[in-house]
Amino acid sequence: MNPMPDTTTAGNGGNFDPQQAAVLLNQTTQQTRRRTEPFPPWLVAIRAVLALVIYGTIWLSVRGQHPYHWPTAAVIPVVVVLGLVNFVATVTVAKRATSGVSGRTSVRTADVVFWAALWAGVFAVMGVLIGAGVSDSVVYGIYPATVPVMVAGVAWAVVAASRANWRAAGSATAAAVVGAAGAFAGPAGSWAVVGVGLCVVLLVNAAAVAWRQRRSVVRA
Repeated sequence: MNPMPDTTTAGNGGNFDPQQAAVLLNQTTQQTRRRTEPFPPWLVAIRAVLALVIYGTIWLSVRGQHPYHWPTAAVIPVVVVLGLVNFVATVTVAKRATSGVSGRTSVRTADVVFWAALWAGVFAVMGVLIGAGVSDSVVYGIYPATVPVMVAGVAWAVVAASRANWRAAGSATAAAVVGAAGAFAGPAGSWAVVGVGLCVVLLVNAAAVAWRQRRSVVRA
Protein backbone atom coordinates (compact mmCIF):
# COMPACT_ATOMS: atom_id res chain seq x y z
CA MET A 1 0.00 0.00 0.00
CA ASN A 2 1.38 3.41 -0.94
CA PRO A 3 2.04 5.76 1.97
CA MET A 4 -0.01 8.96 2.30
CA PRO A 5 1.81 12.12 1.15
CA ASP A 6 3.28 14.31 3.86
CA THR A 7 1.46 17.66 3.65
CA THR A 8 4.08 19.31 5.84
CA THR A 9 6.83 18.79 3.29
CA ALA A 10 7.67 21.62 0.89
CA GLY A 11 8.13 21.05 -2.81
CA ASN A 12 11.91 21.32 -2.50
CA GLY A 13 12.13 18.47 -0.06
CA GLY A 14 12.46 20.57 3.10
CA ASN A 15 10.09 20.52 6.04
CA PHE A 16 7.22 23.03 5.85
CA ASP A 17 6.26 23.35 9.52
CA PRO A 18 3.29 25.31 10.90
CA GLN A 19 5.49 28.30 11.76
CA GLN A 20 6.63 28.60 8.14
CA ALA A 21 3.03 28.28 7.01
CA ALA A 22 2.04 31.11 9.35
CA VAL A 23 4.83 33.33 8.01
CA LEU A 24 3.79 32.58 4.41
CA LEU A 25 0.15 33.33 5.25
CA ASN A 26 1.15 36.62 6.88
CA GLN A 27 3.23 37.62 3.85
CA THR A 28 0.36 36.80 1.50
CA THR A 29 -2.05 38.79 3.65
CA GLN A 30 0.30 41.78 3.69
CA GLN A 31 0.73 41.67 -0.09
CA THR A 32 -3.03 41.52 -0.62
CA ARG A 33 -3.53 44.42 1.77
CA ARG A 34 -0.90 46.48 -0.03
CA ARG A 35 -2.71 45.93 -3.34
CA THR A 36 -6.14 46.92 -2.03
CA GLU A 37 -5.13 49.55 0.59
CA PRO A 38 -1.81 51.14 -0.45
CA PHE A 39 -2.19 54.02 2.02
CA PRO A 40 -2.05 53.02 5.72
CA PRO A 41 -4.56 54.52 8.18
CA TRP A 42 -1.92 56.67 9.88
CA LEU A 43 -1.06 58.40 6.60
CA VAL A 44 -4.72 59.05 5.82
CA ALA A 45 -5.20 60.49 9.33
CA ILE A 46 -2.17 62.76 8.86
CA ARG A 47 -3.61 63.97 5.57
CA ALA A 48 -6.86 64.76 7.39
CA VAL A 49 -5.00 66.94 9.88
CA LEU A 50 -2.98 68.60 7.11
CA ALA A 51 -6.17 69.45 5.21
CA LEU A 52 -7.70 70.99 8.31
CA VAL A 53 -4.57 73.00 9.08
CA ILE A 54 -4.08 74.24 5.51
CA TYR A 55 -7.68 75.26 4.89
CA GLY A 56 -8.06 76.52 8.45
CA THR A 57 -5.00 78.72 8.13
CA ILE A 58 -6.31 80.24 4.92
CA TRP A 59 -9.75 80.77 6.45
CA LEU A 60 -8.23 82.60 9.42
CA SER A 61 -6.47 84.96 7.00
CA VAL A 62 -9.64 85.86 5.06
CA ARG A 63 -12.53 85.59 7.52
CA GLY A 64 -12.56 89.31 8.33
CA GLN A 65 -12.23 90.62 4.79
CA HIS A 66 -15.16 92.78 3.66
CA PRO A 67 -15.12 92.90 0.71
CA TYR A 68 -13.19 89.73 0.07
CA HIS A 69 -9.80 90.06 -1.63
CA TRP A 70 -7.49 87.04 -1.22
CA PRO A 71 -5.52 85.07 1.39
CA THR A 72 -2.63 87.00 2.90
CA ALA A 73 0.89 86.21 1.75
CA ALA A 74 1.76 84.91 5.22
CA VAL A 75 -0.15 81.68 4.60
CA ILE A 76 1.79 80.81 1.45
CA PRO A 77 4.80 79.22 3.23
CA VAL A 78 2.45 77.16 5.41
CA VAL A 79 0.48 75.88 2.44
CA VAL A 80 3.59 75.13 0.37
CA VAL A 81 5.43 73.27 3.15
CA LEU A 82 2.44 71.20 4.25
CA GLY A 83 1.52 70.49 0.64
CA LEU A 84 5.03 69.23 -0.09
CA VAL A 85 5.00 67.09 3.06
CA ASN A 86 1.73 65.50 1.97
CA PHE A 87 2.98 64.95 -1.59
CA VAL A 88 6.30 63.39 -0.60
CA ALA A 89 4.73 61.17 2.04
CA THR A 90 1.98 60.00 -0.29
CA VAL A 91 4.30 59.23 -3.22
CA THR A 92 6.86 57.50 -0.97
CA VAL A 93 4.30 55.29 0.73
CA ALA A 94 2.52 54.52 -2.55
CA LYS A 95 5.74 53.43 -4.27
CA ARG A 96 6.79 51.34 -1.28
CA ALA A 97 3.36 49.75 -0.96
CA THR A 98 3.12 48.85 -4.62
CA SER A 99 6.73 47.82 -5.20
CA GLY A 100 6.69 44.55 -7.10
CA VAL A 101 2.97 44.91 -7.78
CA SER A 102 1.95 44.85 -11.41
CA GLY A 103 -1.34 45.60 -13.10
CA ARG A 104 -3.94 48.22 -12.38
CA THR A 105 -2.87 48.79 -8.76
CA SER A 106 0.76 49.67 -9.47
CA VAL A 107 2.07 53.22 -9.52
CA ARG A 108 2.92 54.04 -13.12
CA THR A 109 4.44 57.03 -14.88
CA ALA A 110 1.15 57.49 -16.73
CA ASP A 111 -0.63 57.95 -13.40
CA VAL A 112 1.80 60.68 -12.33
CA VAL A 113 1.47 62.43 -15.69
CA PHE A 114 -2.32 62.24 -15.50
CA TRP A 115 -2.52 63.86 -12.08
CA ALA A 116 0.08 66.50 -12.95
CA ALA A 117 -1.88 67.42 -16.10
CA LEU A 118 -5.12 67.51 -14.12
CA TRP A 119 -3.74 69.95 -11.55
CA ALA A 120 -2.07 72.05 -14.24
CA GLY A 121 -5.41 72.31 -16.03
CA VAL A 122 -7.21 73.39 -12.86
CA PHE A 123 -4.80 76.25 -12.22
CA ALA A 124 -4.62 77.17 -15.91
CA VAL A 125 -8.35 77.80 -15.79
CA MET A 126 -7.79 79.94 -12.70
CA GLY A 127 -5.30 82.01 -14.70
CA VAL A 128 -7.88 82.46 -17.46
CA LEU A 129 -10.41 83.68 -14.90
CA ILE A 130 -7.92 86.20 -13.56
CA GLY A 131 -7.20 87.46 -17.07
CA ALA A 132 -10.92 87.76 -17.77
CA GLY A 133 -11.38 90.05 -14.79
CA VAL A 134 -13.57 87.72 -12.73
CA SER A 135 -14.16 89.01 -9.19
CA ASP A 136 -11.62 88.32 -6.45
CA SER A 137 -14.25 86.47 -4.39
CA VAL A 138 -14.42 83.81 -7.11
CA VAL A 139 -10.83 83.74 -8.39
CA TYR A 140 -9.13 83.82 -4.98
CA GLY A 141 -11.90 82.37 -2.86
CA ILE A 142 -14.57 80.01 -4.11
CA TYR A 143 -12.63 78.61 -7.08
CA PRO A 144 -9.34 77.59 -5.37
CA ALA A 145 -11.15 76.41 -2.24
CA THR A 146 -13.67 74.16 -3.96
CA VAL A 147 -12.90 73.38 -7.61
CA PRO A 148 -9.61 71.47 -7.05
CA VAL A 149 -11.34 69.28 -4.47
CA MET A 150 -14.30 68.61 -6.75
CA VAL A 151 -12.14 67.83 -9.78
CA ALA A 152 -9.72 65.61 -7.84
CA GLY A 153 -12.59 63.87 -6.07
CA VAL A 154 -14.45 63.05 -9.27
CA ALA A 155 -11.25 61.95 -11.05
CA TRP A 156 -10.17 59.70 -8.20
CA ALA A 157 -13.68 58.25 -7.88
CA VAL A 158 -13.55 57.23 -11.55
CA VAL A 159 -10.05 55.76 -11.20
CA ALA A 160 -10.96 53.85 -8.02
CA ALA A 161 -14.17 52.52 -9.57
CA SER A 162 -12.22 51.29 -12.60
CA ARG A 163 -10.07 49.30 -10.17
CA ALA A 164 -13.14 47.99 -8.30
CA ASN A 165 -12.03 49.81 -5.15
CA TRP A 166 -15.49 50.88 -4.06
CA ARG A 167 -14.47 52.19 -0.64
CA ALA A 168 -11.99 54.60 -2.19
CA ALA A 169 -14.53 55.56 -4.85
CA GLY A 170 -17.05 56.38 -2.12
CA SER A 171 -14.54 58.48 -0.18
CA ALA A 172 -13.54 60.37 -3.33
CA THR A 173 -17.17 61.04 -4.15
CA ALA A 174 -17.72 62.33 -0.61
CA ALA A 175 -14.75 64.70 -1.06
CA ALA A 176 -16.28 66.01 -4.29
CA VAL A 177 -19.57 66.60 -2.48
CA VAL A 178 -17.68 68.53 0.23
CA GLY A 179 -16.18 70.76 -2.46
CA ALA A 180 -19.60 71.39 -3.97
CA ALA A 181 -21.04 72.25 -0.55
CA GLY A 182 -18.22 74.72 0.06
CA ALA A 183 -19.19 76.65 -3.06
CA PHE A 184 -22.38 77.74 -1.29
CA ALA A 185 -20.55 79.05 1.80
CA GLY A 186 -19.15 82.21 0.21
CA PRO A 187 -15.52 83.10 -0.58
CA ALA A 188 -14.32 83.02 3.03
CA GLY A 189 -16.61 80.33 4.39
CA SER A 190 -15.72 77.94 1.57
CA TRP A 191 -12.24 77.47 3.06
CA ALA A 192 -13.70 76.49 6.42
CA VAL A 193 -16.37 74.18 5.00
CA VAL A 194 -13.94 72.33 2.73
CA GLY A 195 -11.27 72.07 5.44
CA VAL A 196 -13.61 70.57 8.02
CA GLY A 197 -15.36 68.41 5.45
CA LEU A 198 -12.15 66.93 4.05
CA CYS A 199 -10.87 66.27 7.56
CA VAL A 200 -14.02 64.35 8.44
CA VAL A 201 -14.02 62.37 5.17
CA LEU A 202 -10.36 61.39 5.57
CA LEU A 203 -10.73 60.45 9.25
CA VAL A 204 -13.72 58.24 8.44
CA ASN A 205 -11.68 56.70 5.62
CA ALA A 206 -8.75 56.05 7.97
CA ALA A 207 -11.06 54.43 10.52
CA ALA A 208 -12.63 52.23 7.84
CA VAL A 209 -9.24 51.06 6.58
CA ALA A 210 -8.01 50.36 10.12
CA TRP A 211 -11.16 48.39 10.94
CA ARG A 212 -10.91 46.40 7.73
CA GLN A 213 -7.25 45.57 8.34
CA ARG A 214 -7.90 44.56 11.95
CA ARG A 215 -10.77 42.31 10.90
CA SER A 216 -8.56 40.62 8.28
CA VAL A 217 -5.89 39.99 10.93
CA VAL A 218 -8.42 38.50 13.35
CA ARG A 219 -9.81 36.21 10.66
CA ALA A 220 -6.29 35.11 9.70
